[in-house]
Amino acid sequence: MKTQLVKSLFDTAGGYGALALRIPVGLILAAHGAQKLFGWFGGHGLAGTAQWMESIGLAPGLLMALLAGGAEFFGGLALMLGLLTRPAALVSAFTMLVAIFSVHISHGLFIANGGYEFALALLAATVALTLQGAGRFSLDGLVAKRF
Repeated sequence: MKTQLVKSLFDTAGGYGALALRIPVGLILAAHGAQKLFGWFGGHGLAGTAQWMESIGLAPGLLMALLAGGAEFFGGLALMLGLLTRPAALVSAFTMLVAIFSVHISHGLFIANGGYEFALALLAATVALTLQGAGRFSLDGLVAKRF
């Protein structure tokens, strides 16, 4: 049972394509999470993000800001490292679904109008990583080999 859990978390069917997804998607997610949590890269930080989330009906705002920012920042770091890729990608995919349906869907597809195209692309990439795992050059691959 324990070995099966480890296998399902760390085993990967992905090759170099997963690596090509993990690095840029992880970087983008981590940067967006850093904006929400720490105010880096022109973000509003935790207090500003919490206030904005409350204003769009995602309450309690502080908890929602922590969840979204944490999923993006720590999930993005995990994706870049290829560590616990499937769970990190799954949480990130869920975060993108929330972003699409709570913020962007009413603006249509195109990002120029505030639409969901960018979040949809991140959703597609994180779903792919959830399904195939970390691929080559990942910490998941190293852990899987040990078990």
